[in-house]
Amino acid sequence: MTQAAFTLRGRNPDVLSCIANLSNDEVFTPPEFANRMLDTLAEAWAADNDGANIWADPSVRFLDPCTKSGVFLREITKRLIDGLEPQIPELQARVDHILTRQVFGIGITELTAMLARRSLYCSKHANGEHSITRGFNSETGNVWFERVEHDWNKQDKCKFCGASKSTFDRGSDRETHAYAFIHTDKIQERISALFGDDMQFDVIVGNPPYQLASDGGTRDVPIYQHFVEQAKALQPRYLSMVIPARWMASGLGLSDFRDTMLSDRRIRALHDFPSAMDVFPGVEVKAGVCFFLWDADYQGDCEVTTVRGNETVGPSLRNLGQFDVFVRDGRAMTILEKVVGEGHTSINTILARDKEFGWTSNFDGFHKNEKPNDVELHYIRRMKRGVGYIEREKVTKSAHLIDYWKVMVPQAFNGGDGLPHQIVGKPLIAPSPSVCTQSFLFFYIGSEEEAKSILSYYKTRFFRFLVSLRKITQHATHATYSWVPMQSWDQEWTDEKLYTKYGITQDEQDFIASQVKVMELSE
Repeated sequence: MTQAAFTLRGRNPDVLSCIANLSNDEVFTPPEFANRMLDTLAEAWAADNDGANIWADPSVRFLDPCTKSGVFLREITKRLIDGLEPQIPELQARVDHILTRQVFGIGITELTAMLARRSLYCSKHANGEHSITRGFNSETGNVWFERVEHDWNKQDKCKFCGASKSTFDRGSDRETHAYAFIHTDKIQERISALFGDDMQFDVIVGNPPYQLASDGGTRDVPIYQHFVEQAKALQPRYLSMVIPARWMASGLGLSDFRDTMLSDRRIRALHDFPSAMDVFPGVEVKAGVCFFLWDADYQGDCEVTTVRGNETVGPSLRNLGQFDVFVRDGRAMTILEKVVGEGHTSINTILARDKEFGWTSNFDGFHKNEKPNDVELHYIRRMKRGVGYIEREKVTKSAHLIDYWKVMVPQAFNGGDGLPHQIVGKPLIAPSPSVCTQSFLFFYIGSEEEAKSILSYYKTRFFRFLVSLRKITQHATHATYSWVPMQSWDQEWTDEKLYTKYGITQDEQDFIASQVKVMELSE
C-alpha cells in the first residue's frame, strides 16, 4: 500500500475534530464546518461554469493565508484526489500534482504551521520520510511560515494591525503574532516572494485570527477584517472566510469594513450563526460568527442563511446594503420596513450619548449621604445598581440635563444567547435632579408622567424588538435605538396599541414574541 493510500483510510474520530483551541482569538475550524464552506464554494463554481466540478480541475489553485490545523488544505486535497482520478489515474502522481501545484498555505505561528503540514503531508516536514509526497526538496513544502515583526509607528502601535508595542514587543523567544499575510502593503510582492512570480490563486479560503489583546487586555483589537481586505487585493476568483459577525452592526474600528462589506455586491452567499457554539463547540465569540462567499464575477443580492441551533432561516436573497447595519434575520424585514416607512423621528433624539456626564463606569467621586445642593448619581458596580450623591457644581459636562426627569437604561445587558430574549436591561425612573455614570444611558423628558409613558413604551416587545435588530453584542449605544420611533408621551403604551398603529400582522406579532420575552418590572 502506498503512503498516499494509507493517509486516505477512514479515521474515527478525526484528529482535527479533537484538538483544543489555543485561544478564542485563533479558533480551529471543525472539519464538518470547513466542508460546509467548501460545499458552498463548489456549488457557486458549478453555477458559474456550466455545472463543472471544481475538484476535477487540475489547474485551480487554493490558498489558506492563515492556516492553523490545516483542515481546509486537507479537505481540499481529499476532494481533489477523488475529483482528479479520471485525469491522473495513478494515485501517487495525483497526490504529488495536488500538493505541489494546487494547494498552498501560510502558517500563523511556527506550531500551527507544523500542525498544518502534519495534516496535509502526514509529516511536519514536507520532504520527510513519512511525507505522502515526493515532490518537495524543502521541509516547508507549500505551507510557509517565517517569523515576521510588527512595524511600530510613533504611537507605539503596529501600522498594519494596530497591535500595542508594550504587549507584543516581547523578545525573540515568544510569538510576535505579526501575521505575514497582513503585515505588508504590497501583498502581491509578498506572495511572489513566497510561492513564485507567476502565482495567482483562484480560491482563497480560511479562518483568520480574530483579534489581538490590547494594553491591559481591556479592549481587544479586531484584525480579521485585514485578512479579508488583503485577500481581495490578491484578486482571486472566489474568497470564503469564517469571521466574527460583530462587523454587521458594531465592533471597534470596523465602521469602514462594515460599509465595504454591506455595499459589496460581489458577496454571493452569507451564512450567519448568531451563537458561535453552533460552529465552534465550547467557544464563545460575542455576537456569533459567519462565513461568506465572495465571487469576483458576481453582481447582485446575497443569498443569506441564518442558523441558530436546529433552526435554519433561508436561504433568501437580500440586499446587504439596504440599511447602515445588517439585519440578521430576514423575517424581521417586513416589520422594520413598515416602521421605518412611516418616517417618524427616532427616539434617540431624546436619548443621552455614551458617558453623557463625562464619568466612566468606575467613577467613585461621589458620597453616600445626601448634602444640601446635591444631586442623585446612579451607577452600576459589580453588577449591582446603586445611588450616591454629588455636588451640583461638580457636574461640568451636560449640566443642562440635570433637571430633566429621566428613564435610565443599562448600557450593557447580556442574558445569554437563548430565545426569546429580554434584549435590554430593566429601566428605572430617576427624578429631577439626577445624573449617572457611563453604566446608564437615559431618555430625558420634562415630567414624571411623561417618564412613565416612556417606561411603558420601553417595556413593550415592539420597542425591544426594534432595538434587537441593531444590538448585536451586550452593549447598547445611542445608535442602537435609531429604529425606535418617537411616540406621544401622554399615555401608557402597550404592544396591542403599537401593533395596531404600525399594521403588524398576527404572524409578525408571533415572530416578535418568539424573539423577545415579556419584561416584568417591580415597583
